[in-house]
Amino acid sequence: MSTSRTPSCQHKSKNIVGFQLSLSAFHRPAKLAAICLRHGGGVMAMQLFLLVLHILPSLVVPIHNSSTGGCAIIRPPREGGIRYRGLTQEQIRSVQILPMDYEIEYICRGNRVIVGPKVRKCLPNGTWTDMTQHSSCLLLCPRVWTSLENGQVTVRPPGPPVEGSVLHYRCHSGFILEGRNVSHCTKLGKWDAPKPICLYDKNSTGKKKLYIGALFPMSGGWPGGQACMPSAQMALDLVNNRSDILPDYELELIHYDSMCDPGESTKLLYDLLYTEPIKIVLLPGCSGVSTIVAEAARMWNLIVLSYGSSSPALSNRQRFPTFFRTHPSATLHNPTRVQLFQKWKWTRIATIQQTTEVFTSTLDDLEQRVKEAGIEISVRQSFLTDPAVAVKNLKRQDARIIVGLFYETEARKVFCEVFKEKLYGKKYVWFLIGWYADNWFKIKDPTINCTVENMTEAVEGHVTTEIVMLNPETVRGVSNMTSQEFLAALISRLGVMNPEETGGFQEAPLAYDAIWALALALNKTVAPLKAKGRRLEDFNYNNKDITSEIYRALNTSSFEGVSGQVVFDAQGSRMAMTLIEQLQEGSYKKIGYYDSSQKNLSWFGKDVWIGAGPPADRTVVEKEYRFLSQKLFAAVSVFAGLGILLGIVCLTFNIYNGNVRYIQNSQPYLNNMTAAGCMMALAAVFPLGIDGHHVHRSQFPVVCQFRLWLLGLGFSLAYGSMFTKIWWVHTLFTKKEEKKEKRKQQLEPWKLYATVGVLLGVDFLSLVIWQIVDPLHITVEEFTREAPKVDLDVLIQPLLEHCSSEKMNTWLGVVYGYKGLLLLLGIFLAYETKSVSTEKINDHRAVGMAIYNVAVLCLITAPVTMILSSQQDASFAFAALAIVFSAYITLVVLFVPKMRRLITRGEWQSEQQDTLKTGSSTNNNDEEKSRQLERENRELQKIIQEKEERVSALRNQLAERQALRNRRRPSTGQTQNHNAPLLPPLSQTDPKSLLPPPGYPSADNHSLPPSFSNSSNLYPAESKMSRNHCHNSQIPLLYK
Repeated sequence: MSTSRTPSCQHKSKNIVGFQLSLSAFHRPAKLAAICLRHGGGVMAMQLFLLVLHILPSLVVPIHNSSTGGCAIIRPPREGGIRYRGLTQEQIRSVQILPMDYEIEYICRGNRVIVGPKVRKCLPNGTWTDMTQHSSCLLLCPRVWTSLENGQVTVRPPGPPVEGSVLHYRCHSGFILEGRNVSHCTKLGKWDAPKPICLYDKNSTGKKKLYIGALFPMSGGWPGGQACMPSAQMALDLVNNRSDILPDYELELIHYDSMCDPGESTKLLYDLLYTEPIKIVLLPGCSGVSTIVAEAARMWNLIVLSYGSSSPALSNRQRFPTFFRTHPSATLHNPTRVQLFQKWKWTRIATIQQTTEVFTSTLDDLEQRVKEAGIEISVRQSFLTDPAVAVKNLKRQDARIIVGLFYETEARKVFCEVFKEKLYGKKYVWFLIGWYADNWFKIKDPTINCTVENMTEAVEGHVTTEIVMLNPETVRGVSNMTSQEFLAALISRLGVMNPEETGGFQEAPLAYDAIWALALALNKTVAPLKAKGRRLEDFNYNNKDITSEIYRALNTSSFEGVSGQVVFDAQGSRMAMTLIEQLQEGSYKKIGYYDSSQKNLSWFGKDVWIGAGPPADRTVVEKEYRFLSQKLFAAVSVFAGLGILLGIVCLTFNIYNGNVRYIQNSQPYLNNMTAAGCMMALAAVFPLGIDGHHVHRSQFPVVCQFRLWLLGLGFSLAYGSMFTKIWWVHTLFTKKEEKKEKRKQQLEPWKLYATVGVLLGVDFLSLVIWQIVDPLHITVEEFTREAPKVDLDVLIQPLLEHCSSEKMNTWLGVVYGYKGLLLLLGIFLAYETKSVSTEKINDHRAVGMAIYNVAVLCLITAPVTMILSSQQDASFAFAALAIVFSAYITLVVLFVPKMRRLITRGEWQSEQQDTLKTGSSTNNNDEEKSRQLERENRELQKIIQEKEERVSALRNQLAERQALRNRRRPSTGQTQNHNAPLLPPLSQTDPKSLLPPPGYPSADNHSLPPSFSNSSNLYPAESKMSRNHCHNSQIPLLYK
């Protein structure tokens, strides 16, 4: 069985030599050897294992070099492993090559830490990063040995205390070291000597040291520590040399490089707190770092004094109760901005910000301040990386005064978009942060597509506000140095050619004054602490009393520093002056200072504007009321006036001729009401055209009332009287059988007047209720703003005055509904009575015609005027002309025919007698026909009279003949026998004699008109008797 196992092990050995080792065998050569041993490999297996261990390091390089698509798997350190990111256990077992840019991380087991590179990355050449540096997992010795109270510990080599680390101890001045000054960390993770201590030297006469834990960002996003740390050290040297400030103490700075990184700062803060000596104050920089430090410091009763933090979030006293800063908050710009807004009389601004915490907090504070000042933020835009949409929104919403909060690189993007959108010039003012470089807009930026000329044109005239970090006045402060002397000393200490390029050079005066503020505060606490039996050197992280004294001292600090007057507000933020500058012809010019603590604005009067002065904060909107065309009003008023004159004429005519029967049969009182109603409606045209051009705004509601009442009552009076006529005609004359008796009855006028009164009363009551519940008042309609024809920075706001009430639509719906039903009912009644003839109301057909016209005009005009209510000329023209035409048509149709009839007749009384004879007629055709029939009747009477005389003569002749015959005949029998021959036979009679005389009616009574069918109307009684006794056979003789 041993022989069968040997080839298997040999085969694996060949695979290793041929660089085809599997992942598990490559990582675990010991496991491979164990497998071979279990299968009887013996000595050969052990030799194979030693061979693999010997050649494996040399095999890694050819494997890497032979791979073009990534890096081969490498071994983890001893007592450690590798974390493969994004791979499962199955994938780790099967993969052999990892792709380019893939990262692996070493991890250690137990109480071990990684020493050396912790993360390696696959490079394009197939190798891992930092392969020349060895990574190991070493035991960590207790960190307690790395701190020494009243002393200092140095770790060699620098880094965490692991196997092989050496600690060197020394005590501060005035203390004696008790114990070994050197300690080694063994392979067991323990120190080889007890921790020493520093005992107070009672015989020492030196100063006691107070330690300040500082975090200076020497690198990173803002390397402000490059100038701030030398500035702070300058202040420490001066303070320690002063005999009047902390004479028994010496301040010492223990500092680290925070890299302006909150994560790195957290680690350094841990080292500061858990490493001796005890720090009495922490001095961080950068807003992010200060946030971490200030929030944690409260747990250790530590005062935090920052020299380079501007985030407004740090002003939260509940969150950061022990935080102070000599760098003013970014919100300190806001009082200056508000002061400028008020100086230039701006009440409307806009903002655009980059979406970061510092700018968001600053903008929130600005919003609160402008609200208190009565200033409105009309537009608030933000962006993350691309400001194009935000700038377009500013343009679209007519932003004029714009506050921009963004970093310098984003500022170039913003103003490139500003140039494209033309959001600059005499109409606009931009407010920016003042800590950009002076030539920031001239720096070529590949991320924008605007030229330097474009940028220079866009930024011209903008205003910046900048915190004054160097006292502009030549005043010696608490350090006995002027600001210029400080700059000279700092530049000498930095030893560079261009100090402006040194990180934190502008903030260096703030760091200098921070040390002086701390020294003065500590000096102020000595006496109160001594009274309580305490000393500053007694401070520890559990002592709240000393912290409270330092807090009170800092909170009441006030001194003249190289950065100006140093004073803190209630939130611990520095109160400082603000410099106001304006970009004029490509360079920044100082135009003023503002001291927010004193609320004093120092103005130089050197501000320059592209226009005549500061632009308006918005497009000036000029209100322009739309008034009715005076030509249209005059023309319609003339027509209305003529209509009223016509109404007066008609009314006068009707009253004067009231005794004429023809006028009496037309119900003249109702016609008088119609004329009066038409005149009232026509009078409503005048207030309908009166607007703000004629009367003051306060008098306009009175005009509204006149419109409503004149038109409402005029319509009710005019239309109501006509409706009453047509209603009663329909009531009395359109029924068949049941109304025959009523037709013969006399129409009582009071019923007509009562009907009109009911209609008028309903309208009057509804108008009274309307005016009591919801009276009319003036409302103003606003239209879309219009640009003037000339190039002015104004817009025209057209306005139109209306008469309205709170529930105008409801009231109009009720009135229009009621009136509309009356109009429709009037049309129906007029149609139903068009063929009725009656002498009681002889002009009802004319009334029906007037109702047709009025109804059609009203039903068309009412909705049209509602639609055209926003067009004053069209609305007035429609309404007024509808009133005029309705009134004209009504007056003409009702009164003109009456006038024509009476005038053409010429005799008013004969017209009355003719009316009594012939009865009343309803139209001109019936009257003409009646007159014609009367003439024919008179002619026929003459003819009949002539024929009667002829008949009488013939009868006499016949009587004479009969008497002669009787005398000739001897007897009666002979007379009877000879009667027939005495009359000529019909056949011998002249045919013409049988025809009726001209103009005489034929013998057939049915052919005669009804008025002539009975001769009693034409003959007296005697002639009727003689005609009835004539024999029919003798009728032809009458015509002979």
